[in-house]
Amino acid sequence: MKYCSNCGKPVELLIPKDDDRPRYVCHACKIVHYQNPKLVVGCIPEWKNKILLCRRDIEPKKGKWTLPAGYLENGETVEDGAMRETFEETGAVVENLSPYLLFDITHINQLYLMFHSRLVKPDFHVTPESSELRLFDEKEIPWGEIGFKVIEKTLKQYFKDRNTGTFPFRIQQIKQH
Repeated sequence: MKYCSNCGKPVELLIPKDDDRPRYVCHACKIVHYQNPKLVVGCIPEWKNKILLCRRDIEPKKGKWTLPAGYLENGETVEDGAMRETFEETGAVVENLSPYLLFDITHINQLYLMFHSRLVKPDFHVTPESSELRLFDEKEIPWGEIGFKVIEKTLKQYFKDRNTGTFPFRIQQIKQH
């Protein structure tokens, strides 16, 4: 950040009084600019024991498989954001959303909140964000082509939980290697 979004004057990175970490501060209007993690919301859309995955048609990880997910928008609930992202990426409508996994990904300043959900019907189609969509059973998952570590971990935990018939809410971390 170089300039204040409030007044347009240059900002300086420093630790403000009574704070414990560097922040961008505008000396002209005295605004402290806090930068906080981005929240990504998504779904594990299920239909008759199969999971809907989409092949990305956008960067990052274009051509790789993923679950539908994306950034939460201002003014949106986490459930609404997950449903919107699922629709934008797959054209599918989901219901019965249940919070399933929260991932702390501190090295990229993101939180991922993934919901277990059910497709209303197996009606989906390619979109500007996805070049291919397919329902996969556990044995068919293209593990070597999953685009993001968070999605791979979500799917592995999901299939482990599905074997027990319970889907408790969990918090996990993804560390940079």
